[in-house]
Amino acid sequence: MADSSLLIGDIGGTNARFALADRNSPGFSDAMTLQCADYVTADAAIKEYLESVSAPSPDVICLAAAGPIVDQRVRFTNNPWSIAADELAEDFSGSSVRLLNDFEAIAYSIPFLKPEDCLPIGLPEPGSLDREHFTVAILGPGTGLGTVGLKKHGDLLLPITGEGSHSGFAPESQVQVDILTALRERFDRVSAERLVSGPGLENIYWALARLHGEKRPQLAAADIFARTLDNSDPRAVEAVQVFFEVLGQFAGDLALTLGAEDGIFVAGGIARRYPDLLTNSRFRSGFESKGRHRSIVERIPTQLILHEHPGLLGASYCALQMLPN
Repeated sequence: MADSSLLIGDIGGTNARFALADRNSPGFSDAMTLQCADYVTADAAIKEYLESVSAPSPDVICLAAAGPIVDQRVRFTNNPWSIAADELAEDFSGSSVRLLNDFEAIAYSIPFLKPEDCLPIGLPEPGSLDREHFTVAILGPGTGLGTVGLKKHGDLLLPITGEGSHSGFAPESQVQVDILTALRERFDRVSAERLVSGPGLENIYWALARLHGEKRPQLAAADIFARTLDNSDPRAVEAVQVFFEVLGQFAGDLALTLGAEDGIFVAGGIARRYPDLLTNSRFRSGFESKGRHRSIVERIPTQLILHEHPGLLGASYCALQMLPN
């Protein structure tokens, strides 16, 4: 075992992040980000990484991937890579290989996050998860909207995976009703992801401009956030307000659906890049706006994950579980 390594990765459409998992407890070192477009296959990127950090051939490979895992295979939407666990094991001399959905990997990271890895969003203050049983949920807007639950039962960590982001969008104000009406001109069905994602913010901006009778250029999400930060575009400011409010509403729905009474965690690059906008938004009021069940969600803490690579942290836990006893 001394001449082998535990390779972990978190792979999206654009970037592939690799690291070496620690052998004693969840954690990792030698993290490196590679551009997927620079490599024909995932194998080539892995070999480049191992050579760059002078790591021996891995006895365990655990990769988180931004896509559905079917029969331990994944095909990416935004790059030409496809990964099959059995083929990867053969290419790397019989390594033990496991593929995870990227949000499943983030779920596994939750028990190992430190207090400084998270930022509370409103009240109540979060409590410790260092106990025998808990249920939490994680969601994160990015290119799409990721969702996952996590239940701890004794020594078991049980992710609850699904496609919650594709549930239908339920407006809770007249403005949101009007946005939904406008978006139905563009989409046959308006799911939560059509608003709570990078493209979703762009959809909100487009719809608000249309509702105000304004002719505005179609802006990328990053530009909408930039105009909000410098307060140069009132429609951008309004779009971001609606975005975080709807994010909160959806988070509250997820909490009720999964019974995530011990906490909701917001993950992903969008929220992490704009923590002040999130914490000063209507996220928490949207989260608590649950009518007869308001008293339930008011007791649930909400936090933003600040850890830069929670997917790698979760993958490191899984890699440890793959080692022979």
